[in-house]
Formats: sequence, structure tokens, C-alpha cells
Amino acid sequence: MPHSLPVIVGFGGYNAAGRSSSHQAFRRMVLESLSLAEQRKTIIGLACLMGHVKKEGEHYSNEHGAVLTAEEVDTKYRAEVLDGTLIRRIESFDPAAVPGNKKITFDHKQGEQIVFTMVKRDLPSICPDDWQVRDLEDGNVEVTASAVSDYLIESHYELVAKAAGQLPRGFKLDAHYNSRFHPRGLQMALVGASDAVHSIGVPWETIAAYVNPDQVGVYSSSALSQMTEEGMAGLLQGRLKGTRTTAKQLPLGLNSMPADFINAYVLGSVGHTEAITGACASFLYVLQAAVRDICSGRRRVAIVGNAEAGVTPEIMEGFSNMSALGSDENICKLDSTDTADLRRASRPFGHNCGFTLSEATQYIVLMDDALAIELGADVHGAVPDVFINADGIKKSISAPGVGNYISFSKAVASAISIVGSETVQHHSFVHAHGSSTPANRTTESELIDRVAHAFEIKDWPVTAAKAFVGHSLSTASGDQLVSALGTFKYKLIPGIKTISEIAPDVHQQRAHFPLEDMDVSNREMQVAFINSKGFGGNNATAVVLAPSKVESMLAARYPNDFSDYVSRREQTRASADSYAKRADQAQLDVIYRFGDAVIDDAHVSITEQGINIPGFARPVKFNLQNPYADMQETPATAAAGHDQLCVPD
Repeated sequence: MPHSLPVIVGFGGYNAAGRSSSHQAFRRMVLESLSLAEQRKTIIGLACLMGHVKKEGEHYSNEHGAVLTAEEVDTKYRAEVLDGTLIRRIESFDPAAVPGNKKITFDHKQGEQIVFTMVKRDLPSICPDDWQVRDLEDGNVEVTASAVSDYLIESHYELVAKAAGQLPRGFKLDAHYNSRFHPRGLQMALVGASDAVHSIGVPWETIAAYVNPDQVGVYSSSALSQMTEEGMAGLLQGRLKGTRTTAKQLPLGLNSMPADFINAYVLGSVGHTEAITGACASFLYVLQAAVRDICSGRRRVAIVGNAEAGVTPEIMEGFSNMSALGSDENICKLDSTDTADLRRASRPFGHNCGFTLSEATQYIVLMDDALAIELGADVHGAVPDVFINADGIKKSISAPGVGNYISFSKAVASAISIVGSETVQHHSFVHAHGSSTPANRTTESELIDRVAHAFEIKDWPVTAAKAFVGHSLSTASGDQLVSALGTFKYKLIPGIKTISEIAPDVHQQRAHFPLEDMDVSNREMQVAFINSKGFGGNNATAVVLAPSKVESMLAARYPNDFSDYVSRREQTRASADSYAKRADQAQLDVIYRFGDAVIDDAHVSITEQGINIPGFARPVKFNLQNPYADMQETPATAAAGHDQLCVPD
């Protein structure tokens, strides 16, 4: 029986370039290569998202109530939109004055004491052994300390790397739904997954009615958990900062929460849930799990993605101490200047000094091809396979290794088996990990060059989304994948425009690294290879097929149904376009079903054939076929076995 093909029927999310659905973020990355109409559409959509204007009938109004035409919005806010997107100086906190504490020690001479007063209610519940406390009349106390004492005093510090890929300036996630006490990563997961679900153009209720409840899966995670104040950061910092931890910080901080929240509050799903992490390759790890389950028939629909809010002082400092981030000082050295060009901090395959951290949320919706045909779903691409391989013994846990040679080579071989060598050799491109570190630019370019040589590929286009949006950790390869979908749509491969030349140690014998946007309308791309590397030897490569290629495959598999499918697809596209227009006006319609009716498990009906659940059109069916029937003992084999046991020595 042939495999089901996992087709991409929806995609959405947000990164430093904007909203993913309807390719807004991709258009921001290639803005100068678009027509004036497409540029204006992108600028106005981002201006609405960033809160500069809102749609009022046929016109727009700004924060001062002035009525503006589309042309006036473009003219007035273009500079602010461009400045407030992509990589830039950190804005969520002051990277030059991060609040912290400095430990100091009072080392008194024998017999010396230190005396101070404080408010009595601020006394610790258990005072240090050397404290002598005397009540004063005004509600204060006098404390006398006689031994060596350590104290923490408030002291600001400066981050060595001050650039990051942040969501567009002014875009307030919590303004689009009742976010309660959600950490930023969970806010991003809900908003990103909602964008992806709306982008399908088929109501989720319709999709759910076509499949059994357990044929739906959500595959999502975050690599570093929810490390903001409402999550793990608050939990770990509370006692050190003298504040109280809450009952929500621990559970909301788990790295499985993106999957859990999407299941519960976006879909209301009782289906499969899976939260896998593979460091910076995590998106491809969850993608492989979803592809595996759809190909096998276990799942018919999958929501796949990650959300990571990693732009925090602690995470920035941690990566800096590993010498992984591009520091301001080193950027200045590269440019021989006194002021770091933070807009160009991320420089894949150029003269670089480290990666640029970012935040992002990216989700795609996969269906098996049969369901997509039945529902008239629009197809934006397909993911026939994802390969993951480790490095073996390593000289250091962060060093690159051989695993990526396996995953990348297997991906290319898989693509050739599906679409043929000619298509891969002349109509494919690579979305490289491109982290902007000196080690990556040599090792990944050598990998690409050697694989190209093995498969007789020449002038292989290679791009790197991190030049625009930075490194979003678990979401990074999601940024790459949705960018690849943009290339399929607009026939443009984004140039690595943050560099002026390719570094001399980059292997370029068979790879082409465009520095400007590359027009491929005369060389239509049919395949994209999404490559990702993660700390610890987490290597992954995905094969993504273009919608034009997938359409020809669907027409061949469903010759009798294809014309009807194309007709049904028109309504889907109209619905998706209607959402895109609303989203371009910052009407995001975030799905958050907290407070909806909870399923009463007393009304669940269980039989030998399956389970009926209130609110679901179809039952959960039990698989009553024995997959190990060929190993089942029969009377004949039992007798033979008994005879053998009874044979004397």
C-alpha cells in the first residue's frame, strides 16, 4: 500500500519579519525585490500589526485620529515599519542596564561590628546567627552583625551582545486574547497556532468532523522551556530576588506546554500529543514525528511547530559566556568601527563572530493527501521525509560532527527517489542552518559542497533565514521552512543581504550563496532542503516539495477526483484570503477556548469496538487486528514445541 503524503495545508506564526501566514514575513525579507503594490501591502499590514494604524472602512486612522489613505500610511510609516522589524537592538529590556545583584562581603576585624536599621516587617523569618536585633519605637529594628557577612546589593550590568531578532515593535501578544498569566512563550504558541489554523481556509470544526478524534495530533515544544517571569525564570529567581513564587510558574514553565495549550485551548483535541526537543533542531524533530505518523496512517491531521521566547538577559548571557553570540565589540572589530551595526549582527557565511538570538513562533498544518483532496484543502507544499542523525563521539558537545552528513545526504537521496535527479540537480535549493558562527560557515558549506559533488549538483543556491530574523532556537528551522514556502510562491530566494562578501574559508565550488534576492522564475524551484544543527549533535534535514510538484503528484494519484478537488479548493482559497485580509488589519481572531464546556467523562461510551466522546462526530476506533499474527502459536506449533521439549538428551 502506498504511503500517505503529508501535505502542508496551512502555516502561520510570527518572527522578527512579521506574520507567516499569507507570506507577510517572507515579503518583508525580500521587500526591495517586490512590486510597489506588494511592498505597500506588506508595509500597511505590518503598520497595523505594530499598532501604528487601524482600518476604518476604506481608510486608516492613526493614534491621533487622523484619517489616512493606503498611500499615506505607506509614506508616513514605512521608515518606522522597516526600523521596527528584523534584527535590531533589544527593546524588551535595556541590554546596557540589566537589573541584577552584586555579592559583597564585609570582613570585619576581631571585635568590630556593623550596625544598621531596617523596617521590622522586612526581617527574614530566620535571621542569620550573628545578628542581634533590638526593637525601636518607630516600627523599625536595629541590627548588629558581628561576624563575616555576605550581602547582595542591586547592581546593573551590561550585556556584551545587544542585538536580537524580536517580534515587530509594538506588536502586543496579550492584546489579542485574554492571556491571564501566560509566559511569553505560551502566548506566542497560542497566537502562532491560531494563525496557522485560520490560514487553512477550512473551519477546524469541519476538519475534526471528517476524522476520528485520535487521528489528530499536535507536535510541539520549546527547547528552553518558558524562561520568562511567569514561567521557569520566576520560579528560579523568586527566592533570590526576595519575591514569592506562584502556583503557576512551575506547570506553565514546562517545555511541553506549547503542545498542551494548543490541544486544550486552540483545538479542543483529545488526540495525540507529542513534545520532542532536539536543541536548535527541535522544529524538525517534531516535524519528523508528525510526518512519520501521517505516512503510517496513525494520524490524518497534525499541527506541528514550536514557540520560543529566548530573548532574556539570562539566556543571552549564557550563550555569550559560551562565546556563541556575536558581541558588539567583535562586530565593531569586523567593521573597523566604534559603533556596532546591530542591524547586520547576523552574517551567515560571511565574516562573522557569532549568532544572534531571537524569538519566534512557527506552526504548519499537515494532512494526508487523501483528506486534503476530500476537503478541498489548498496545498502549499509537502514534507515527504525528515532525517535525524547524531554525531557519535565528539571532541565537545557543541562542536559539529558527522551526523549532518548522514541526514543531509539521505534527504537528497530521498528527494531524487521521489522527483528524479534532474529536478534535484536543477530545481532545488538549500535553506542552510547558517548560524553566523565561524565554525558553521566552514563546516556547513563543506557539507553542502561535498553532498553536491556526490549527487552531481552544480551552482546549488543556498540561503539562510537567520540573516534576517536571527536564531530562534527550537523554532529556527520553522523560520527556514516558511521562508521556503515563500520562495515557492514568489519565485525569489532571499539573498544573504547582511554581508558584503562570502568569507574566503566558505566552500563555494558547487554552492552559490546569493548576496541579493535571487529571481528563480526561469528556474522554478521544486524542492527545498531545510538543514538544521543543534547543540549536542542534533542534526536534521527535511525535504520540502513545492506546491506545483505536489499538485502534479496528486493529479496522478487521484485522476478521477482531481477536477472536483480543484473546484472545491476555490472556496478554501477564498476563505483563506478573507482571513489574510483581516489579519493584515491586525484582526487576528486568536483562538482561546478557555472556559468552554468541559467534556463530562460520565457521558463517554465504551464498547469493544471503540469509544464515543460527547462533542465529537466520530468515535475512537480500536485496532482489532493483531500485528503479530505471524508469531501466534497454533495447535500444531504448540505440539511441535512440546515434542521438542520432551526429547531426551
